[in-house]
Amino acid sequence: MVKSELIKRSPLRIFEKSIHGGVAAGQIGVIASKKGVGKTACLTHIAVDKLFQDRKVIHVSFASNVDHIITWYEDIFQEIAKKRDLEHAVDIHDEIIKNRVIMNFNQEGVDTAQILQSLEALITDGNFNADAVIFDGYTVGDSMKDDLEQIRSFAERLELEIWFSVSLSDDRKELFNEQDIPKVLENYVNDIDVIINLRHEDGYVHLEVAKDHENIEAKDMALRLDPKTLLIAEES
Repeated sequence: MVKSELIKRSPLRIFEKSIHGGVAAGQIGVIASKKGVGKTACLTHIAVDKLFQDRKVIHVSFASNVDHIITWYEDIFQEIAKKRDLEHAVDIHDEIIKNRVIMNFNQEGVDTAQILQSLEALITDGNFNADAVIFDGYTVGDSMKDDLEQIRSFAERLELEIWFSVSLSDDRKELFNEQDIPKVLENYVNDIDVIINLRHEDGYVHLEVAKDHENIEAKDMALRLDPKTLLIAEES
């Protein structure tokens, strides 16, 4: 399969359609779930899809090291290339990997303004004209509203699509409100454009939209994480 056909047939097209075109420049999307369910895999698949489209991505990790992030990118690219029988896979890999930068911060040791300053230096002074920024492993705290306001302003100014992963810690009944919005995000719903929950059910991880821009109504995306590859796939 050639790259253009792979992009067209990607399950990410269903993902985007489910949320009315996806997360646009200047907007913020969140993927939320308990730890270990597959948030980083989802974000990485979203990022790799953008790389296939020759878009540039900055992946900000708040983990102690980024080795596992690099591994996720390599594994997901290889799985997609193998599953779709991608022509010239090695050449495409070497071409698109230039459009990805991974940055690492300790959320407790640096504030959001400093992170954004570093990102802007990379984008403007480093001539890395990013299209999307992923904040992976963000811990929700008292400063989140201010963080979101700063990040939205930054994203609007530089025309960036923003994605967060947010970890949830208890059982589902205590974690979500009656609208399936994660309780930890209830006070920030108006500051977020898209919220997607990963829910583990019947041995699979399903993708569920809790907020789709102006619409707050839980709905299944008809997508799940493949249990073997953790790629986003259509439900069978």
